[in-house]
Amino acid sequence: MTQENNQNQKQNKKIYWFLLLTIILILSIFLSALTGSAGLSIWDSFRMFISEIPFFGKWVTIAETQTVYHKIVWEIRMPRIMMAGLTGYGLSIVGVAFQGIFKNPLADPHILGTSSGAALGATLAIMAGSLFPMTGLGVIGASAFLTSILTVLLVYRIACTGNRLSSVNMILTGTAVSMMLSAFISLMMSLNHDQIEKVYLWTLGSFSAAGWEKVVFLFILILPSSLGILFFAKELDVISTGDETAESLGIDTVRVRKLIILLASLMVAACVSVSGIIGFVGLVVPHVMRMISGPKNKILLPLSGAGGAVFVIVCDTLARNLIAPSELPVGVITALIGAPYFVILLQRNKRKLGNG
Repeated sequence: MTQENNQNQKQNKKIYWFLLLTIILILSIFLSALTGSAGLSIWDSFRMFISEIPFFGKWVTIAETQTVYHKIVWEIRMPRIMMAGLTGYGLSIVGVAFQGIFKNPLADPHILGTSSGAALGATLAIMAGSLFPMTGLGVIGASAFLTSILTVLLVYRIACTGNRLSSVNMILTGTAVSMMLSAFISLMMSLNHDQIEKVYLWTLGSFSAAGWEKVVFLFILILPSSLGILFFAKELDVISTGDETAESLGIDTVRVRKLIILLASLMVAACVSVSGIIGFVGLVVPHVMRMISGPKNKILLPLSGAGGAVFVIVCDTLARNLIAPSELPVGVITALIGAPYFVILLQRNKRKLGNG
């Protein structure tokens, strides 16, 4: 009975944390929509926000409020908030997946060269002056997405030996390709000084170019891909303990690893193509959520997704309000918060190992 009670308590604790994160996520969206550098009071922002929510809008009168305020809340702030949330959700889930299939706690969403590939595509588009819109994503975003996917395919092709896929080879190849692409980007920047600032700011990450079409683009790629990864949660649990154990239980590790890498790469490419490179989200959030939920991916994946969404929304809100009316790159905020916290986590683990 005691063991059964402990299991029930653990399950209730996980449900509690998931509900708490969901509430925090809703509150973070709400509060972020109310704040900004525009000359719009929190009360007016609140009315604009509520006016478009089904069943609540009929209780709010906005006839006397300027149309521009409505556009600020629903055409500028909300798409940006949704983009930030989807990006944090996607990067955190990929972080969990990569840490599991590569059996490496330091694996992050950019480990296979996706970010460097995207940066190369964006740099090529910027250098070419391709700033015309295309299918809602923009030539820069589309170029970043395409080169990101091509980079992962290149890394996979180099690392794959016959029908075997070595995690170590994938990580080493991804690192090597990333370094090569980064060097190539630096070369192009040194030969095109007038475009250095644009490329540099893109690599720091930002949601300033948000729009509802980009939100739809992210939603279409990220939601199905994340559900696909969640479908393999049990297999991911077993693979993280070792390929031999997984194969002895009848799991086709090569097939599962390929599918997860494909789905995760699509998610990372989508995120990076619309926001630039945002670091530490897929590294820190999974570790924090693992301390709460434990290693079971069926719980860890959705918890990390919710936690990542909250983290990036909060960071983006800080990025656009700390030095308003100017704004900071969101990648700078995530690094300033994520890097020290990750060092603290490493020190805690170090002490635990020392005491053990």
